[in-house]
Amino acid sequence: MSKRSARLAFMAASLLTFAALAPLHATQAPQPTWIPTWTTSPQPRWDGDFALPTNLPFQFWNQTARVSLGGKRVRVLLSNEYGTAPLVIGAAHVAKAGKDATIVAGSDRALTFGGKSSVTIPAGAPMLSDPVELDVAPLTEVSISLHLPEPTAPATFHWDARQTAYVGAGDQTAAVKFKHDTTLTTRVFVSAVLTEPTPGARTVVAIGDSITDGNMATMDANTRWPDALAQRLAPRNVAVANAGISGARLLRDRMGLNALARFDRDVLAQPGVSSVIVLLGINDIGWHGTPLGPDEPIASADELIAGYRQLIARAHAHGVRIVGGTLTPFEGALQDTPMRGYFSLDKERVRQAVNAWIRDSGEFDAVVDFDAITRDPANPRRFLPAYDSGDHLHPGDAGYRAMAQAIDLDALLRD
Repeated sequence: MSKRSARLAFMAASLLTFAALAPLHATQAPQPTWIPTWTTSPQPRWDGDFALPTNLPFQFWNQTARVSLGGKRVRVLLSNEYGTAPLVIGAAHVAKAGKDATIVAGSDRALTFGGKSSVTIPAGAPMLSDPVELDVAPLTEVSISLHLPEPTAPATFHWDARQTAYVGAGDQTAAVKFKHDTTLTTRVFVSAVLTEPTPGARTVVAIGDSITDGNMATMDANTRWPDALAQRLAPRNVAVANAGISGARLLRDRMGLNALARFDRDVLAQPGVSSVIVLLGINDIGWHGTPLGPDEPIASADELIAGYRQLIARAHAHGVRIVGGTLTPFEGALQDTPMRGYFSLDKERVRQAVNAWIRDSGEFDAVVDFDAITRDPANPRRFLPAYDSGDHLHPGDAGYRAMAQAIDLDALLRD
């Protein structure tokens, strides 16, 4: 290489370095074209080697979702993320949901994928539909129907939907009333609904475990705390995406990937995300000594704090505000079930140490003290009876509403 060519190569490298650095201060992130108005986090199916059943059949499907922000056009994201073979979708439709297994007459829209009504989704991949004209108001329920023409094992699913799904024979994707053979409480292959936002719209993601997923909330009633938060945020043009997974943990896999592994997919990759609320760790503490994780150690406070610090660093690297939620009380949790042993005083000491760090460290951008809101003043290790679902681990509907009301919206959304 001549001296001239060497100099040119050095100059090019210098310009590339400068170009990579300069936009950090010179530009703003563009307004997203589409935002997730509803999400559900994909999980890999487990088989007979785990304490909980999957509750899955082989043929599908009509299922509903409630959007947080509305729009005049929608798209649906399907997922074959954990599939080991291509997933054939013979037809897919979206409509405004009616009562039970019905849709609102005149609202049915066929979904296409690259202009085609059927699509084959490769193993491990998502598939986003083309936009379709469907005017939905904020907090509207939509129905998504899939026809699977081939016998299809549901490798990718969401275990705790808190919504009824309807399973029937044949292609009923355009039917006003879905004729079903059975019902389920899982979601399969559907992972998001996106809307075309009005200017200034943005998304808040709630990442957590069963308390975010809404376990023990009333079925088909949208009473999870992210649902109640969506009601509060809709007037501010903010969508809420629920990335809760029942059984999820911060540091370990089993009922879905650990939060460190799924944070990019479920939070940072969401278009328009500006803030995330983290409520994770109670399963890392509580599973030890139960059929869920009989031989696993109790996660230490230091291990959990290190995990939170990773989420904080990664959120900040993407310009996302991150809010920490304290872990809610759990004395007596699941004591009348086969999962007894979930609580112990040693585990409680870890929870208290973690909560003290969340409250006092100043490392999260803001804190929601879910523990203080839901605990019984007469026994702070237990849920307030009015907020307890009855299993002493999960809130009931009133508890979920109180959690959502405790969130300072200005602190959550502050730029």
